[in-house]
Amino acid sequence: MIHEVDEALRRLVRDEALRGSDLDVAFDAPTKDWAARRNAPTVNIYLYDIREDMRRRQRGLLNEYDAQGQVAARHLPPRHMKLSYLVTAWTQRAEDEHRLLSDLLVGFLRYDAVPPPLLTGSLEALALPVPMTVALPPPEDRAFADVWSALGGELKPSLDVVVSAPVSSGRKVDAGPPAREGVQLNTGADRVRHTVSGDGVSMRRVTQ
Repeated sequence: MIHEVDEALRRLVRDEALRGSDLDVAFDAPTKDWAARRNAPTVNIYLYDIREDMRRRQRGLLNEYDAQGQVAARHLPPRHMKLSYLVTAWTQRAEDEHRLLSDLLVGFLRYDAVPPPLLTGSLEALALPVPMTVALPPPEDRAFADVWSALGGELKPSLDVVVSAPVSSGRKVDAGPPAREGVQLNTGADRVRHTVSGDGVSMRRVTQ
């Protein structure tokens, strides 16, 4: 799932935010060593945090229907994972980097979710929205300065892009056959027929 979000963001940056620009798009950690090796203008999309989006967790089971419209299986609802990306622009001049960041910001702000045509694999199969936010304040337990310190680099202007991606748990329970209208029980010499109706269960004794 993570690599599918990566590819969607790559296409969003190249085809939408930068309008087909031939700039490099990288997902490497933007460390000092990486910056020293870079030899072309680059947009870096660094995944620095993964955690569950608890606001979107659902309870219960979802029904899966067969071709006859009957319940064939039940499975747990998908979980949503928040993938947080640090998006930065790397050129020779700060002015060019700011211009790139401006284009990226406007491009991301066009969408509240990743455009469906950009989704592939399991994200496309689930056919669920993939919400996306940009430049929101970070949670209290996380600061961008700490991220840069962990990378060993200097603080740099960046965009915080968070994608809430659904992922299937894979846990499924097969459903039993549909209930019959009547159930007959043998109780010695007599038989008792239980009939299920909209008002409840009625019993009728049938003598042999």
